Amino acid sequence: MLNAIHHVAIICSDYAVSKVFYTQILGLQIVAEHYRGARDSYKLDLRLPDGGQIELFSFPNPPPRQTRPEAQGLRHLAFSVKSVPEAVEKLEKKGVSVEPIRIDEYTGKAYTFFQDPDGLPIELYQQ
Repeated sequence: MLNAIHHVAIICSDYAVSKVFYTQILGLQIVAEHYRGARDSYKLDLRLPDGGQIELFSFPNPPPRQTRPEAQGLRHLAFSVKSVPEAVEKLEKKGVSVEPIRIDEYTGKAYTFFQDPDGLPIELYQQ
């Protein structure tokens, strides 16, 4: 029935900062950008190389995300990469703080985490 994840929607606290992070730091391609006056909100559609998308939203005064202790709901966003060490090196050169690389005890694959400007946990997972 389900084929793939089409998109993930993220609400950010500072649209300009998050737009730079997702486009210039992570390198996602802008598909469309719309200002929705009735909601005083931006909607930015971003494309991953495989066609999947992230929708980046801004809303006036969104409540902060609860992170610790972890609450029910979406835990983190994970991206597959060819090389975790190479991806970490690129992120760190752009000023992004990345956790130490770990190895998945079940698959033997490398992975790590970092955060977006609002503290959303993002995982990089070795293909």
